[in-house]
Amino acid sequence: MKFFNTLFIAFLVLASANLLAHEAHTQHATSQLAVSVAIDGAGKLWRASVRDGFVQVDKSSDLGKTFSKPVKVNQTAQKVAADGEARPKIAISPDGNIYLTWTEALSKPFTGYIWFARSVDAGKSFEKPYIVHQDRAEITHRFDALNLAPNGKITVSWIDKRDLEAAKKTEKKYDGAAIYYAVSTDAGKTFAPEQKLADSSCECCRIVTTNKPDGTTTVLWRHVFEGSERDHMIAEIPALGTNNHAAPKRATFGHWVIDGCPHHGAAIANGGEGASWWGYHIAYFDGNDKKPGLYYSRMDGVAWASSPAKKFGDNKNQAGHPALLSVGEKVWLVWREIKEGKSSILGMHSEDGGRSWSDAKALADTQQKADYPFLLQHKNIVYLVWNTQANGLQVFALNK
Repeated sequence: MKFFNTLFIAFLVLASANLLAHEAHTQHATSQLAVSVAIDGAGKLWRASVRDGFVQVDKSSDLGKTFSKPVKVNQTAQKVAADGEARPKIAISPDGNIYLTWTEALSKPFTGYIWFARSVDAGKSFEKPYIVHQDRAEITHRFDALNLAPNGKITVSWIDKRDLEAAKKTEKKYDGAAIYYAVSTDAGKTFAPEQKLADSSCECCRIVTTNKPDGTTTVLWRHVFEGSERDHMIAEIPALGTNNHAAPKRATFGHWVIDGCPHHGAAIANGGEGASWWGYHIAYFDGNDKKPGLYYSRMDGVAWASSPAKKFGDNKNQAGHPALLSVGEKVWLVWREIKEGKSSILGMHSEDGGRSWSDAKALADTQQKADYPFLLQHKNIVYLVWNTQANGLQVFALNK
């Protein structure tokens, strides 16, 4: 085990040492497996995917057994990022509006624009897409995250290298990239000018978000700390029209030193609901050479609510890319592992807010290529959604 862990970390270091080559994995990829999903108030499953340069949306009324004819979102083909940590995102409002974001890859390596589109006729058609950010330099604007708050506010966040480019011109040191965001308060008609949330983010790990009961958007991302430690940072986005400033806080403390992006995004979910809200559940990969692997922890937004973090999954089977979902004190956690060519989704659940967990068990597997897992909820049912080459999009009820 110790020998494998050493080899595994060596692999990550070698793969990340040439960051440009590592980023190229997502630059122009168009995998049919890289999808995003959402469930509307009526229980319909919506899917966003990419085909031949077009973002498309279809829906299922029978939990993925059959789908409607896809509707194109962009009418002009683009090089859309659609693999691994980068893929179109979809969200559905209570009144049936459908919101989408995606990253268009530009001609220069590792550059992109973040696009937004919406449908106000229940997915029959989509309005003309537009670029979310005002900065149009041909630089990195990539790895978008779409958040729809309960109060209807839409927040799009992404990884941005404008500050790195500015630092190069003045020969100043600048680590990593930055997290930028833009907010819409008019159901996606317009977005306010983008703002910077934090400097020195990791370059290509997915951003994840959730919302406090008052609608505040919370963002979690992998960060480049001093000495190139690649732990995670968390921050709440200040309300528009206030003089408040974001106050990012370190969320994980593995002290993983790696000179490159590991393409291992985290997961986040609310801890508690309404007046019982206390903070966040987070799950993430830490490549620290002593105990590399997946970890879970509770965080109250200021300091650890439980310590130490709980290790889960089998690192020798490449355990990674977790998903979290919480309903009150009940929490579901799933992740993917690969052993001898077989991909499996494993999961466990907690009945007491993450203080204790059931044993992990296998939920699904395939011998062919497979995407990362998603968790969705409709009414009282929690669903695992998994896209595989052999069986297409599969939906499994985790509780009944």
